[in-house]
Amino acid sequence: QVQLVESGGGLVQAGGSLRLSCAASGRTFSNSAMGWFRQAPGKEREFVAAISWSGWSTDYRGSVKGRFIISRDNAKNTVYLQMASLKPEDTAVYYCAANSRPTISSSSVMYNYWGQGTQVTVSS
Repeated sequence: QVQLVESGGGLVQAGGSLRLSCAASGRTFSNSAMGWFRQAPGKEREFVAAISWSGWSTDYRGSVKGRFIISRDNAKNTVYLQMASLKPEDTAVYYCAANSRPTISSSSVMYNYWGQGTQVTVSS
């Protein structure tokens, strides 16, 4: 079992920045690829970013490339999502997820464990 707890969400103006954190506990965190997904009201959950177990490989959805950075600190069992130049269309509940495999994936079905989510609201 892996428990994931997100934090760092909030209300920010367009153009602003936020850093989300996801603290993991339970089975070995450092062997798991991690991902961030988001879900806006009335929309399906979508992939945002993923990072391999080592942190050497990352992947992003096109609309956040150059604005968001995913990183991890295996010593602290924590994964981060640094978000900059935020836009109103980034408004969503952001979820952290753990993949049972060490390699990254943009597919939500590959992720076995999910956090409760943290709300990010970007005002125009």
